Amino acid sequence: MKALHFFTVVAASAAFAVACNNPRTADNSVDQAQDVNDTTAMTNEDDADFAVKAADAGLAEVELGKLALEKATDQRIKDFAKKMVDDHQRANDELMTIATRHNITLPPVISEEHVNKQRKLMEKSGSEFDQEYIDLMVKDHDKVVSMFEDASDDAQNADLKAYAAKTLPALKMHHEEALALRDSINPTDTTTIQRIMP
Repeated sequence: MKALHFFTVVAASAAFAVACNNPRTADNSVDQAQDVNDTTAMTNEDDADFAVKAADAGLAEVELGKLALEKATDQRIKDFAKKMVDDHQRANDELMTIATRHNITLPPVISEEHVNKQRKLMEKSGSEFDQEYIDLMVKDHDKVVSMFEDASDDAQNADLKAYAAKTLPALKMHHEEALALRDSINPTDTTTIQRIMP
């Protein structure tokens, strides 16, 4: 199974590079995938775009999770990051299988938007890193949950619709866990306190 997955990833990446005839860099990986899908994907444009954006988000969660496993100081953050790596890698593998079946090209690397987030996070350390990472997880999952809700309702491709519906509960749980962690790490909003105090 691992060999099959490796072959699928390599084949998809090779097709991606040949079709684009450009270096696969972070600033254009999503755009290139979308351009290829405009002519080769065996599904409509909205569904292909969902697959591309879902893959980009999933890759980012894995990369950021690995970074948090290295740099986080709070064990709860490390445990959460491990869950992000495991859950999103599993979801990414499932999405790759669907994409291969429908000739949808997925980005092989994270987009520039996520690279910039990763770069800023790498500059943090200690408790500041923990706070920045979990705050980013809240914001990212808020967006991803909304995207998967839309796809689970509106996707025309049956496989992608089922994938979105199947993955959505886990994403909602991630969002709730990230909110709870953020509140436990930073329970008071100092900006509110400052406004109240004379």
